[in-house]
Amino acid sequence: MKIVVGADKGGFALKEAIASHLRDSGYADIADVGTISLDAPINFTDIAEKAAKMVGNGEYDRGILVCGTGMGMAITANKFRNIRAAVVESQYAADYSRRINDANILCLGGFIIGAQMGCEIADTFLDTEFVQDFPQWRVDFLNSQKAALAGVEQRNLK
Repeated sequence: MKIVVGADKGGFALKEAIASHLRDSGYADIADVGTISLDAPINFTDIAEKAAKMVGNGEYDRGILVCGTGMGMAITANKFRNIRAAVVESQYAADYSRRINDANILCLGGFIIGAQMGCEIADTFLDTEFVQDFPQWRVDFLNSQKAALAGVEQRNLK
């Protein structure tokens, strides 16, 4: 799986911890779109735009973005086609962001979540598939809702 990570100054430490954890866990293809150093922080809107384009065009499978609360990253990323960014603060929410909403970008708050919890949330997000462990009727329903959402996106994102 190809993963893009990024953070502003507020999310830098958590992004670094998660990226290191993912590399140690065997993820070899991780692109870091910044912030690379606290001496040269990058605005969350610029980071989220880069990552969203990489995920939205299929170059990368999933993204993990971190700012102070995760909200700025999610708001920005969701402005791009094919992006379903979710602000998550627990493993449960990470699981259901994937299982029900097929989120492809995880947004975390560096002011809210510690490194260990952030790594656990990232693992859950990356290990969970859309409609995993649901009965067929629910799979069909969630696929229809995903298609409906794609239609909303098509009509409204010009």
